[in-house]
Amino acid sequence: MTTRLAITGHRGLSAELEARIDEMIRASVAEHGDVVGVSCLADGADAVFAQAVLDVGGALVAVLPASKYRETLPEDYRSVYDALLARAAKVVQLEYVTPDPHAYMEAGKRMVDESDSLLAVWDGLPGRGPGGTADVVAYARSRGVPVTVLWPEGAVR
Repeated sequence: MTTRLAITGHRGLSAELEARIDEMIRASVAEHGDVVGVSCLADGADAVFAQAVLDVGGALVAVLPASKYRETLPEDYRSVYDALLARAAKVVQLEYVTPDPHAYMEAGKRMVDESDSLLAVWDGLPGRGPGGTADVVAYARSRGVPVTVLWPEGAVR
């Protein structure tokens, strides 16, 4: 049976923390067997997850919050984003032009609504603004979608 697994998580992680998160995500993806990964493909947890899904032969669904989303991503990450997007089996482009907290939240909701379970790379703290990881986790929980929080013990963002 195929599991539809979505990701939400922090961006701007240190290289050391991202390596630890990578291990945790890969272990979690492997536990699910046949998987369809649903991701916004942002730098950080989203990209690590998308690559892990592809590496185990899973399919990737990209949910893009806005048509100008790519332009808001770090310039040195855009080639990775382009490569992941090119490998997506399905692309869901939301109707927003410029990504803002509302567009990010709507993308998070769409990912949760299309998934059986949510992985959250989350330090458990309140969000730094609306539409972030904490809000997506709260939405998933309100919908009864199981949430698995991945965060290395003692790690600080």
